[in-house]
Amino acid sequence: MRALLLIDLQNDFCPFGALPVPEGDEVIPIANQLMDRFDLVIATQDWHPANHGSFAANHPWRNPGGVIQLDGLEQILWPIHCVQDSFGAELVASLQQSKINRIFTKGTDPLIDSYSGFFDNGHRKSTGLGEFLREQGVDNLYIMGLALDYCVKFSVLDALELGFHTYLILDACRAVNLQPEDGARAVQLMQEKGAIIVYSNDIP
Repeated sequence: MRALLLIDLQNDFCPFGALPVPEGDEVIPIANQLMDRFDLVIATQDWHPANHGSFAANHPWRNPGGVIQLDGLEQILWPIHCVQDSFGAELVASLQQSKINRIFTKGTDPLIDSYSGFFDNGHRKSTGLGEFLREQGVDNLYIMGLALDYCVKFSVLDALELGFHTYLILDACRAVNLQPEDGARAVQLMQEKGAIIVYSNDIP
């Protein structure tokens, strides 16, 4: 079975959100077009408590973009975003959510961030996504969403590590690009680890 994994298609990552990914809203129509082509559609949702340690505002004299140690791991500090039960954390309204079979939340522990849809950044706890995909008989996993150089990248790398045949739908992703070539470097790394690059129009 093949499945489509939608990464963090949330208000805060789209224009006018708290942590906008440039052109992030442009991937929503692609997601809507793709869903009917798959046996199973799963979404991830950043779902942070307000006191999350990745928020710069929770560290005196710290600004977004800074780097700290958070519970033993290096952590980039971000603006407050995707706070549980907030408008910013909701999936984008124009996304055809009725076609999503299951949503997995991540980033719920205030002491550790979770870029990947499968694990927290320290691989200390599973979100249950990998186990669910196995239970459903998924072997081919197609991944798209926001942001290419963070949550998409780490989800792809974990999917490969777990043994899924993993496809990156490149035109259905957008990058933050804190550094100008972050997105390109992320794609190169994913390819080197075994991800297959595809485009939405090529998926039957």
